[in-house]
Amino acid sequence: MAVHQEDRLHPSMQVTDVQAAQTAPRHGAVMTPIAAKAAAVVRIATGFIFLWAFLDKLFGWHYATATGKGWTDGGSPTKGFLSNVSAGPLQSFFHTIAGQTWTDWMFMLALLGLGIALITGVALRITAIGGTILMAMMWAAEWPLAQHLSNGDPSGSSNPLVDYHFLYALVMILLAVVYAGNTWGLGRIWAKIPFVHRTRWLL
Repeated sequence: MAVHQEDRLHPSMQVTDVQAAQTAPRHGAVMTPIAAKAAAVVRIATGFIFLWAFLDKLFGWHYATATGKGWTDGGSPTKGFLSNVSAGPLQSFFHTIAGQTWTDWMFMLALLGLGIALITGVALRITAIGGTILMAMMWAAEWPLAQHLSNGDPSGSSNPLVDYHFLYALVMILLAVVYAGNTWGLGRIWAKIPFVHRTRWLL
């Protein structure tokens, strides 16, 4: 039986717009050069969000973190946010871990790891898993399901289910499944490392 060219398309392969139109009904999904570049832009931009958050909390650049309140100045990256959690069933838990040394380290390493991985395009599967867990924890801390805070004030929640935490998680998952690190990133080089090649979940 003859094997047509489109039968050998790999999920990470880029095809022309014409090939995309011809093969999409058969394969269900393709990656055109334009789509690959768009995914790369989204990947880098998303990574910059996490990396900027890390740097701002580290040095106190007077954006989300006031000058002199950075981690290097002795401030805590988690105390302000977690100690003010005022909605949801996990309030006491978040208050307890707020400002703890291990909490600060885990949070900052998560921000740094996600930022570097997304910008460079490596280990996107682990990034998607870790990023989703971090977003789930932050979602639980904000608890957008609540219409009112524990003191009775309006919570200001704009959507009880689908908020930016949910979208960030979906973006990271999408970037992993479309091999977004292969374009304008180090994804292909990373995949050729023997240990990574043998351990596919590290891609």
